[in-house]
Amino acid sequence: MTMMGSEKMEISIAREKERFGANEIEKTKISLMRILVERQDPSSKEVDDSTLRRFLRARDLDVEKASNMFLKYLNWKRNFVPNGSVSPTEIRHELEQNKMFLQGSDKKGRPMAVVLASRHFQHEGGVEEFKRFVVYLFDKIFTRMPPGEEKFIVIGDLKGWGYANSDIRAYLAALSLVQDYYPERLEKLFLVHAPYIFMTAWKIVCPFIDQKTRNKIIFVDKKSLRSTLLEEIEESQLPETLGGKLPLVPIQNT
Repeated sequence: MTMMGSEKMEISIAREKERFGANEIEKTKISLMRILVERQDPSSKEVDDSTLRRFLRARDLDVEKASNMFLKYLNWKRNFVPNGSVSPTEIRHELEQNKMFLQGSDKKGRPMAVVLASRHFQHEGGVEEFKRFVVYLFDKIFTRMPPGEEKFIVIGDLKGWGYANSDIRAYLAALSLVQDYYPERLEKLFLVHAPYIFMTAWKIVCPFIDQKTRNKIIFVDKKSLRSTLLEEIEESQLPETLGGKLPLVPIQNT
């Protein structure tokens, strides 16, 4: 074996040891977190380790912070979704806008949602209905998760977006749900066809996005739109509206 080959093997072994050690630390912290949350909320016993792991990672393995975050989530879920899920009758105005689609997956099998932002308008249901709509979307996505996968992809198509579509309260509400109650679920959010005027709304919303979430948001240049998406998604899984082969399927029909 050459010296270079030997060095590579040593580096590989060192990395495996490091990874193994990190996994053991994480497992220990999950056990500690479970003891803490079950003591404060017995219903936590019904939650699997993968859920606790997501909250733990969202708080950089700080058991106390992760536990507080998780307990807040349980309390929110009981009050906001008392029946365990959102019924289409509770989000009638949102579904009527026909703006959210769910089909296809990326190259790693993660489910993919597409939103046509120019179809979103404020309505009499207000922000509360919009939040229920987001929870409805997440629940739909989770039922499509392949075994061992926990994350999903979103493509936000901003083509035709204008000030009439600007709904800062709704955007902030969606961000709060993603960051506070569904941590470590979003893999990437691709924003495509972003018009210049959208940046006004973005500047208002951006300060409320934590760094971890911000790192997952990708503005895709129009000139490299198709090639950028094809790095992550097969052509057969891309919607027709973005140069792929899949027709858009409204979320309520999935």
